[in-house]
Amino acid sequence: QVQLVESGGGLVQPGGSLRLSCAASGSIFSIYTMGWYRQAPGKQRELVATMSSAGSRINYADSVKGRFTISRDNAKNTWNLQMNSLKPEDTAVFYCYAATTAMAYWGQGTQVTVSS
Repeated sequence: QVQLVESGGGLVQPGGSLRLSCAASGSIFSIYTMGWYRQAPGKQRELVATMSSAGSRINYADSVKGRFTISRDNAKNTWNLQMNSLKPEDTAVFYCYAATTAMAYWGQGTQVTVSS
């Protein structure tokens, strides 16, 4: 079992920045992929960024390339999403994600609202 807890969401103006963090606990040694997804109102959940456990493979949605950066802090068992140049269309609930060979795990979600 893996437990995930997000933090760092909030309200920001267009062009601003936010940093999301995901704290993992439990069987973290079994995680082979970690990352972030988001779900906007009336839309399906979509991939934002993922990273392999070794950090060697990173994948971004085209809509966030060049603006968002995923990173990992092994000492704290956390991974982060630095979001810059935020746009109103980035407004969504962001979910932390982790996958093991057995199943996928999700955090409870954190709201990000980009509005003036």
